[in-house]
Amino acid sequence: MEGTWATNTENKVEIWRTQTSSGTEPGTSPPIGNTNPGTYTGPPRREATFDQCMDSWSFVSCYRGPDEEETPEEAEPEQATPAITITDLAQFAPAPTPLAGEPSNLGIAGMATNFVATASVTTASGTLFGLPIAVRFTPSAYDFHYGDGTDATTTSGGQSWDALGQAQFTPTATSHVYRDRGAYSADVDVRYTAEVDLGTGWIPVAGELTADGPPQEIRIFEAHTALVAYTCDQKPSSPGC
Repeated sequence: MEGTWATNTENKVEIWRTQTSSGTEPGTSPPIGNTNPGTYTGPPRREATFDQCMDSWSFVSCYRGPDEEETPEEAEPEQATPAITITDLAQFAPAPTPLAGEPSNLGIAGMATNFVATASVTTASGTLFGLPIAVRFTPSAYDFHYGDGTDATTTSGGQSWDALGQAQFTPTATSHVYRDRGAYSADVDVRYTAEVDLGTGWIPVAGELTADGPPQEIRIFEAHTALVAYTCDQKPSSPGC
């Protein structure tokens, strides 16, 4: 058995401890400051005046036994993950989308030229703020720039005339009519919404990210008609044949 107690005599606190050692009878350890050999095997004792101990409000602060544990240090709080903005995701942006004009990037003044922009949902992965992250982009809008000063915004990238089951030069949701012949630099900018996954599921990020498309030259020609008595099959030498 072990025990520790204190007595107060003439402005001095004496702390006593008893300890049972293997093979010996229980003994009484010397008071604080006593250097005589005994059965006490703990750390060196310290003398402290009564006033010093009273200043600390507890005589226990004058002595700590060998069986008392150190007070564990408080763990540092984990660093919070910074808020992610759409600008932070620019490094993961999808590749620009090229613009295709029908037929074969050619057109006729006064008639519809069809445009198709093929963009789809894409996913990228990497690190952001030192954390592994996955980013998913979904097309939300298409900004067509036709090169003649006119623009159009759609929610679809358009389809070919064949896919729509329409004849060439007929209007579509993404077609454009050039009034004059010439060469025009057209392009399409695709806007994307984004979601991120930090290992806990997909979380939407406010705003849109725009991927600017490369310019594409569109050549527009004039078409002339003439009244003839025969078709080109009937008379190949006729004007316009």
